[in-house]
Amino acid sequence: AERSAFIRRTYLHVAGAIAIFALLEAWLINSSLAQPLIGMMLGSQFSWLLVLVLFMGVSYVADKFAHSQTSEGMQYLGLGLFIVAEAIIFVPILWIANNYFPGAIATAGYITALLVIGLTSTVFITKKDFSFMGNFLKIAFLVAFGVIICSMIFGFTLGLVFSGAMALLAAGAVLYTTSNILHRYHTGQHVAASLALFSSIALLFWYVLQIVMSFTGRD
Repeated sequence: AERSAFIRRTYLHVAGAIAIFALLEAWLINSSLAQPLIGMMLGSQFSWLLVLVLFMGVSYVADKFAHSQTSEGMQYLGLGLFIVAEAIIFVPILWIANNYFPGAIATAGYITALLVIGLTSTVFITKKDFSFMGNFLKIAFLVAFGVIICSMIFGFTLGLVFSGAMALLAAGAVLYTTSNILHRYHTGQHVAASLALFSSIALLFWYVLQIVMSFTGRD
């Protein structure tokens, strides 16, 4: 019963995080802040690299806050900080998709939702523990980050194959995190668990959107 209550709280928090992210993102990409933000983030060869490094730093701090054992307020501060950071880093791709690839955001959202439902169902139906994937995912994401850095330094395009590979890794992260929610997290860690799952879903959406945009005619 305690585990079931924890799972319900976690998924309610994930749903809330997605709703807040969507509202914040809709406001950002339709506001006067959008183009100045995009200009700062994509203004030079190394601007996006700096954005990624800052995002990783904020994500690390947010995750530490969310895992606080002493303050529930600190946990929610971490989750809120991460949602805001995600909303900001998504501004360029969502602004481009919204203005030049009609329907791409909705299509990517539907595909991501179906994938998350399928992966979640796999874990909850089979009750299999996928925690063995942890080390593989860490190494794979480090390699992927290295490839991204090299692409920025040497100026080559990563392309559709890379987006597909990253979407698979993000799907693996959703599977891994869902398994941890079922088997590993303590029942008082619903905020930290929701942050981890929201992060994985956001990453999956990012790369699904890139794939959809590559197949969608530019308006």
